[in-house]
Amino acid sequence: MRGRLRDRLQAFVACVGCSATAFIWAAAGPDLAWEPLAALNAGLPAGVRVYAGTDSRLPLRAWYVSVAAGTDSGRVEVLVSSDPTDRRETVSSFAASTGACVVINGGYFTMERVPANHAGLLVIDGVIEAPATRSAVRDDVRYSTARAALGLMSAGFDIAWATSRGGELQAWAAPPPHRQGVPAELDPKTSTPWVVEDALGGGPALVSNGRVEVTTNEEVFFGTAIPNTHPRTAAGIAGDGTLLLLLVDGRQRMSRGVRLEELAAIMVGIGAEEALNLDGGGSSSLVVNGKLINNPVGRGTEREVMTALGVFCD
Repeated sequence: MRGRLRDRLQAFVACVGCSATAFIWAAAGPDLAWEPLAALNAGLPAGVRVYAGTDSRLPLRAWYVSVAAGTDSGRVEVLVSSDPTDRRETVSSFAASTGACVVINGGYFTMERVPANHAGLLVIDGVIEAPATRSAVRDDVRYSTARAALGLMSAGFDIAWATSRGGELQAWAAPPPHRQGVPAELDPKTSTPWVVEDALGGGPALVSNGRVEVTTNEEVFFGTAIPNTHPRTAAGIAGDGTLLLLLVDGRQRMSRGVRLEELAAIMVGIGAEEALNLDGGGSSSLVVNGKLINNPVGRGTEREVMTALGVFCD
């Protein structure tokens, strides 16, 4: 089942047990009609497919790439810029230098620093290149944090609320139940070791167990611009283990961008059981077979970023 009917049904399922207000919001949310991009898909392995979606009512333009498990698919890696000056490059540059058939921008980074620093967990080949964000301060109140991250391993993909301590990673069953002005504690009984080859931190989480569950407060993203309407990049995992990489254009006449709750509803609509938000805004760029697919912030010019997710189809 694809397109508008599936989006409506899964948005309804996600809101079973929600308040009447939540259901009304879901019914009025994004209603994207998805179509496979045959010309692009012809040059990709059978397990890697690209889809384009539009919603003229809002309006929205979006794309997602599905990467199935198995030999007829692609290998996924976290990519880090090797630029010696500022440690930043465009998504097109990542694609050209690595040969990846699909590249999408990755995690948060400090734009004001040269060279850039990754803001959140970054693991490459089992080595923690940047630790998970340990805490955040809002209005002079400190909150311990376990933020959503995407893990890549030989057995597939995982999304977890992750922390890093002493060179080891922990995955948590849930983030601390923070409320604005009321910090909570991490319950050590709910964590397990997290063994990954690569990992990319982002947040907040968008979908859990196939339902919209945006953990903005729990991951302490309140008090920032992240919950607002923006161009977006997100990653999710379907029930069969397929990786879903989504980009929504924004800040332009043809596509306004989305809030986090709308982004989560789109991820549920394309089949995500788990999903998280990645860096967005001017960073959101998707390149397939060397071609820039979207129109970053309506200007057609890519922002240089520090990290990306690359799919290798060789």
